Amino acid sequence: MNQQATKITVVGGGAIGGIVAARLARAGLAVNLLARGPHLDAIQRNGLTVMEGDDRYVVNVNATDQPGLLGAQDLVFICLKGPALIQSARSLAPLVNAGTHIVSAMNGVPWWFLNAFGGRLEGQRLESVDPEGVVSSALPPSQVSGCVVHLSSSIAEPGVIRKGNGNQLIVGPAAASVTAHAAHAIELLRLAQFDVTTSSEIRSDIWAKLWGNMTMNPISAITRSTADVILDDPLTAQLVVSIMEEARRIGEQIGIELNMTAEVRNAQTRKLGAFKTSMLQDVEAGRQLEIEAILGAPHELAAKAGIPVPFLSVLYGLAGQLNANLGAPKG
Repeated sequence: MNQQATKITVVGGGAIGGIVAARLARAGLAVNLLARGPHLDAIQRNGLTVMEGDDRYVVNVNATDQPGLLGAQDLVFICLKGPALIQSARSLAPLVNAGTHIVSAMNGVPWWFLNAFGGRLEGQRLESVDPEGVVSSALPPSQVSGCVVHLSSSIAEPGVIRKGNGNQLIVGPAAASVTAHAAHAIELLRLAQFDVTTSSEIRSDIWAKLWGNMTMNPISAITRSTADVILDDPLTAQLVVSIMEEARRIGEQIGIELNMTAEVRNAQTRKLGAFKTSMLQDVEAGRQLEIEAILGAPHELAAKAGIPVPFLSVLYGLAGQLNANLGAPKG
């Protein structure tokens, strides 16, 4: 496929979607960006500005909040949080035809996770992240590759993205039928100066990242504590390990193996110091929390697999109540 002729849309102009769109545009590709609100207004007026260390640059992207105006795309990057994807899924259908390749760069368990998965859960739908099939009807799971993001980024102000640490993306096809499409997406992302690792087991990479996020994120949101405080307190540290061991058993039951212990994983997190998780930052800003992809989907997978998860269940319930008290719906 001719790179310059590839029709590309990035859905979600926030911290991750913004940096993906900006890097692709800086590499000379024509990019559509779906954004909204003051952020969209600023991009339409002034272009999309990115700050990377001492480097500051502005790129022109076709920014809009009307996906229906763009038509079917060759490549669509989904860079939304789970609740926003559910809310906007129907409006994204015009972007997709039978030839569209979809790359989901999202936190937690995505809507397509069990498609082409194998085993007894093959093809089942996860109600927690795809209620009534609203997402999969617009974004067919058979046309998806997954992307695990290992970089930090934030919106400094409307129209301005500040890139933080890290530059790694892990990309892999969710089904063998999209392997060639995944390779093309990887080529474009490397052209955009990301460090891209190709994965043949993208679900395992998703689960490995989730393994740490599913504890530290919600516990920090509930307690308002930074990660170091959570791991230095023996009681909350034990809760973290207990939930991680439940998640390990879920993974083993559905065919995903983790190659390290909870203690080793938490030691890696502890080295990062007194950082605020993204979910803690969302609480402080009064934003809706991404509960379902981080906790709801693993809880649903445990139920499907017949795995008791009492510690995960408690954390899921508490996080859901916190979300409701923030004025945001649980789902």
